[in-house]
Amino acid sequence: MAKQFAELSDQHRAFIERQHIFFTATAAPTGRVNVSPRPTTALKVLSPNTVVYMDRTGSGNETAAHLRQINRMTIMFCAVDGPPQILRLYGKGEILRRGAAAYAELLESVFGGEEPLGARQIVRLDFDLVQTSCGYGVPLYDYQGERQSIENWASAKTPEEMEAYQRENNQVSIDGFPTGMFEDA
Repeated sequence: MAKQFAELSDQHRAFIERQHIFFTATAAPTGRVNVSPRPTTALKVLSPNTVVYMDRTGSGNETAAHLRQINRMTIMFCAVDGPPQILRLYGKGEILRRGAAAYAELLESVFGGEEPLGARQIVRLDFDLVQTSCGYGVPLYDYQGERQSIENWASAKTPEEMEAYQRENNQVSIDGFPTGMFEDA
């Protein structure tokens, strides 16, 4: 049975800490819905109603484009090992661009001042609903470790090459919506 909560409990936080992957979902008023997988190593719980994650350069930047238009966002965690469970956070997302004061403050205070290669923005979700459900239909998987692909890819690029890639691939969504990535922070 699904259960709803106004905020994260200690049990919810412990569940999140045991996961290795989460999914973000966003949509603009028109166009495609986006769902993206992320590693939980990038995610930090700031309070019972706020999480942030470090977003690294990828092939697109749908989340940023969607949140510029309408700030609704859902993050979902699902157990792929151990007891079954799904946990969703429903709320309002915000992009904190690299170079912005809010980005710098969180980088220092929450991420220990360590910016991973290819970092492009921090995504913040302020949520007003936590929902858990059974997760009985989620298959079991064995966690084998983190992929090094993004590290290898990003370390092979100079800062100028990374910016050129972002300018080519991360400024508009697949539906042509602007991401705001290179606007003044």
